[in-house]
Amino acid sequence: MRKIAPALIIASAALLAAGVHAAPGNSGDDMDKLLADKGLLTKMDHVRQSVSNKASELVVNAMGFLGVPYKRGGNTAETGFDCSGFVRAIYEQSVGLLLPRRAEQQAAATQRIEKNDLQPGDLVFFNTMRRAFSHVGIYVGDGKFIHSPKPGAEVRVESMGVSYWQRRFDGARRVQTPGGALPETQRTAALSVPQPQATMASPEVQAAQATASQLAVVQQAQQMLQQEQYRR
Repeated sequence: MRKIAPALIIASAALLAAGVHAAPGNSGDDMDKLLADKGLLTKMDHVRQSVSNKASELVVNAMGFLGVPYKRGGNTAETGFDCSGFVRAIYEQSVGLLLPRRAEQQAAATQRIEKNDLQPGDLVFFNTMRRAFSHVGIYVGDGKFIHSPKPGAEVRVESMGVSYWQRRFDGARRVQTPGGALPETQRTAALSVPQPQATMASPEVQAAQATASQLAVVQQAQQMLQQEQYRR
């Protein structure tokens, strides 16, 4: 995986801040002021917006391959795509994340979500070959997904409401992109493909390190507020 970003750290910071607001005797306004003084509220909002932008970028990028012909084992627009090759190429090009090659491996390496929780950029799986997770596409919103369907066809957008896909729907998964690190068990599968060693930390890793420092500031602020409350 070429990019790892700090969503878990950010989420921890957000939960910590929420805990401070809920703690008896602590002032939410005081915490907001402390966070604002450190510039953390703005930075957290910026990262959350970046995650949303990444999902939009991924879907737009996928749409750019409409009409590319199906090719069994294909991984590029030049050769054509099969279903999992298409998904893999889109995620690698859009967010720098290298997923496993086969559809069932992609399902195993990603986070299970409910169908009604689907968001653009999530993966949708279907049983089209009498085996689980034998087909995969990318959800684009409004009940539709983009995929490379079968020999003789091209990359296209289809509705999940069509009876064929409704009957074969096999589950939804969320790929933890640079907006969120994969859980440990899933990260192992995604890292199974050897990657070139980087000579320096990527911007996303540097952002994660910076956010860790920001979380320490939040924790320090919480302690300060608690100590002040005890003095009263």
